[in-house]
Amino acid sequence: MWHAVFLCLVASLSVSLARPRLEPLSSEMVKYINAFNSSWKAGHNFHNVDYSYVQRLCGTKLNGPKLPVLFQYSGNVKLPAEFDSREQWPNCPTLKEIRDQGSCGSCWAFGAVEAMSDRICIHTNAELSVEVSSEDLLSCCEQCGMGCNGGYPSAAWEFWTDTGLVSGGLFDSHIGCRPYTIPPCEHHVNGSRASCTGEGGDTPECTLKCETGYTPKYKQDKHYGAKSYSVPSEEEEIRAEIFEHGPVEGAFTVYEDFLLYKSGVYQHLSGSALGGHAIKILGWGEENGVPYWLCANSWNTDWGDNGFFKFLRGSNHCGMESEIVAGIPKI
Repeated sequence: MWHAVFLCLVASLSVSLARPRLEPLSSEMVKYINAFNSSWKAGHNFHNVDYSYVQRLCGTKLNGPKLPVLFQYSGNVKLPAEFDSREQWPNCPTLKEIRDQGSCGSCWAFGAVEAMSDRICIHTNAELSVEVSSEDLLSCCEQCGMGCNGGYPSAAWEFWTDTGLVSGGLFDSHIGCRPYTIPPCEHHVNGSRASCTGEGGDTPECTLKCETGYTPKYKQDKHYGAKSYSVPSEEEEIRAEIFEHGPVEGAFTVYEDFLLYKSGVYQHLSGSALGGHAIKILGWGEENGVPYWLCANSWNTDWGDNGFFKFLRGSNHCGMESEIVAGIPKI
């Protein structure tokens, strides 16, 4: 296994030393990546977007304030070689859901509420299934950062424990107290959604009430975390956390080639850094001898592998393993 990983990393380094400057989102970059025959395949996910739009998607501020690190396992849990939360907890529907942050740098909020939603279901043995509102977190957490202009995942989890979050589904779903109000956009040339631009909308207003017709009232609809924490950067600790308690939120530096991910185990090969991005990690495994984290993105199902992707595991690639946060729901 590690021989294959070593070859991938050496190959990645050799590419970076002689890396040509390719136009982001271009066919030339796709061909360059695929000709390299690495651990992943590239393709076009964004056909009809402004470059400023994809820059805006990366709204996570890295290396910010940290939550206390919680050491829980230290190798005491026997971990399987592969694990997928969707299979472990099949009665929790949010584990299979892919959201869309729209033209807003709200990934820091999406990665958080997605994992929170999963954990509420997991920790109640599927007796309570709720979509925690990304809108409520994005608009009301002042200490989290600057809303659509970026935020801190650690602050999002702390807000959940201190203030609580109401329910809220996808755009125009009318599910929950505060569904997401920023519309998805059309990544492809032909489609029913609006085109993707970098302008985006302003951060939604913090409204402490549910949409018309929903009950219970806002304060009664709150869901809280009992505690929130940083997960140690050791790979085994992260796997044990997911295995015991469910998905976590991770964050990493996005490079331009990540925008072109279609399948396989992603590792950076080409392009410049765009910014920080937060996602949900729901499992792990190996593909052709290369270890990976199984992740859910928030760029709709027409990105990547139906919205999911695999990311190189075990080497803190792009800083992923040093930015893991999680929490336990208050039941």
